[in-house]
Amino acid sequence: MELHNRVADTTFMTVPRTAPATPVPPAPAVAATPHPTRPAPPFGRALCAMVTPFTREGALDVEGAQRLAGWLVAEGCDGLVLSGTTGESPTTSDAEKATLVRAVREAVGDRASVVAGVGTADTRHTVELALAAEKAGADGLLVVAPYYSRPPQDAVEAHFREIADASGLPLMLYDIPGRTGTRIEPETMIRLAGHPRIVAVKDCAYDLLGTQKVLARTELAYYAGCDEYVLALYAIGAAGYVSTVANVVPGLMRAVLDAFDGGDTAGAAGLTRRAVPLIEAMMAAGLPGTVTAKALLATLGLPAGPVRAPLRPADREAVDGLLAAYREAAGMAGTAVSGR
Repeated sequence: MELHNRVADTTFMTVPRTAPATPVPPAPAVAATPHPTRPAPPFGRALCAMVTPFTREGALDVEGAQRLAGWLVAEGCDGLVLSGTTGESPTTSDAEKATLVRAVREAVGDRASVVAGVGTADTRHTVELALAAEKAGADGLLVVAPYYSRPPQDAVEAHFREIADASGLPLMLYDIPGRTGTRIEPETMIRLAGHPRIVAVKDCAYDLLGTQKVLARTELAYYAGCDEYVLALYAIGAAGYVSTVANVVPGLMRAVLDAFDGGDTAGAAGLTRRAVPLIEAMMAAGLPGTVTAKALLATLGLPAGPVRAPLRPADREAVDGLLAAYREAAGMAGTAVSGR
């Protein structure tokens, strides 16, 4: 028996009651269909900030990562971002990060881009991770602003340039000052856009004016990094999104872009409104997105596993709230869910 995730009358995803024991078989490539006036997105439009599955004992679950990656691509993702915040990069080793890239690359082939999170607070270490990700088969690098030490803007710029110079892969800068304590200021973005391998931004700055300034003066591809901003940023010229919520409703998140590109702005807005309760439950109810995504994936019978300390799993009350929001977004009110 299967669960069908529906919004309006369109089927967006099929969740197996029991996760398959073997990697998801290859699916047809998902064609990107950006708006005709929008620059071609360098990593696709619909990117998932994928969780890193672990075994019950807490080890990297390579087979689970491959199955989850295959399912996400089959359900509409044309890019996967590995080892970001959602992927628990602070608590995975360098070797695990490289293994994850190799495994996911093998699972999805050329059906989706693979972007490896390599950002750290240490420029030298970030360069090492970038080179390892390139060797492992990544298509691009997600590089967060250096955190904790709060370097000034000239140092932030130099950090990104050194990484871009060291590797042959294109970079997606990650601007999330609420976590790092360091903003990548719009003027810094504009200068960095001149580097041939700095091509994109994951935007979690909550600064619509700053974003529009950079979009107006550069060819950088902006990706909404906050799920509630997906349609708003896409409407002003962003390339797409890097979504945590897409771990559980990849088809719904992609449908927002498809509707907008098809000229159905009201439909895109309606789909966004349908997703809002789930976005709030997963991203703004007091638990990290990693915790909420893994809780839902586990309940849906998909690979996830535990979180690593200092994160802690969601309790029963939180899971019940997540499931209620999930059912609302999926149009499945009253439907039984695997694991319940």
